[in-house]
Amino acid sequence: MSPRRLRIFLVDDHPLVREWLGSLLRLQPDLEVVGEAGDPAPALAAMTAAPPDVAIVDLSLKRGSGLDLIKDLRRQAPTVRVLVLSMHEEIGEVERALRAGARGYVMKRESTGQIVTAIRQVHAGKIYADAAVLATLAERMVGRPADDDRPATPESLSDRELDVFRRIGEGHSTRRVADDLRISIKTVQTYHVRIREKLGLVDAAELVRAAVRWNEAHRS
Repeated sequence: MSPRRLRIFLVDDHPLVREWLGSLLRLQPDLEVVGEAGDPAPALAAMTAAPPDVAIVDLSLKRGSGLDLIKDLRRQAPTVRVLVLSMHEEIGEVERALRAGARGYVMKRESTGQIVTAIRQVHAGKIYADAAVLATLAERMVGRPADDDRPATPESLSDRELDVFRRIGEGHSTRRVADDLRISIKTVQTYHVRIREKLGLVDAAELVRAAVRWNEAHRS
């Protein structure tokens, strides 16, 4: 009797990425793609009903937050190991993902072999990330200043605040941000105020300019 294949669920809002990744994984004799979704809500519902072994999640989703999905899975389907597959390589993104509950972080530009290795290691209970990334994370943890001493930067925002900030920089209206994140317009406006206070921005126009600049600097 052959061993059971690892059950994989794909979450990415680009159908071509899901098709590309699914095709690659189906070539592996020990891996099986059992489902896919482009939005967090259907992904969470499917994985709560039938938990896979590993969920491969993109952080940048149009209709919600990949980080929120990871946190929800941690609470509602704790047996699912999450591997983030992202185009963003900033150390802050890796740190947020691991803190949210992901067990691994790999770049979309990596080879098929590395992605498959990451899946297997995450399923085995190990943390997977590039060695240099893990070393940098360790250095940040050891040398991190107290919260009051940290400079006010977008990276110091909470996960949800940074998500709102990123969407502002992408040109999304308050209503669209509210719809995408499934929160009220008033809540989005509250986030606007918090972000401006934390970053020392005087008005909405300065908030937009700062968000656009940050997005451009972090665009892959």
